[in-house]
Amino acid sequence: MSRFINVLRSWLLLVSLIAAGNTVQSFRDHSFLAHKLYTGKPALVNGLQARTFGVWTLLSSIIRLSCAVDIQNRTLYHITLWTFILALGHFVSESLVYHTAPITIGVMAPLLVAGFSILGMLMGFQYLEESQEVAAIPFKKRK
Repeated sequence: MSRFINVLRSWLLLVSLIAAGNTVQSFRDHSFLAHKLYTGKPALVNGLQARTFGVWTLLSSIIRLSCAVDIQNRTLYHITLWTFILALGHFVSESLVYHTAPITIGVMAPLLVAGFSILGMLMGFQYLEESQEVAAIPFKKRK
């Protein structure tokens, strides 16, 4: 397996662990979201919205962890890429369309993580294809 894929696996593991921590925080205290992310309209953040955000974040964490473990699984790889695309779309729309999450350090972090992750995973496609081509070469029988 290439060095890039190993770095990508480590990145996915790290992002997954951070997301798990955000999940716990979302269930523990919904004001976390009002003070860190949705500062444009904090009154809209309530316990139900925070728990829904927490479940979404937990699901993303599980998918990303699974991909880190089995990065050669192309279907799982695509689904993991989509978790980052959805996260980026969510935060961009909340910032630019709904104005609930103005661009602050709390919003820049998930935007940067999602953006870098998308780029990394798109670059990772070439390394996965190379490793699958090598695996497809049949073994020669020894005499």
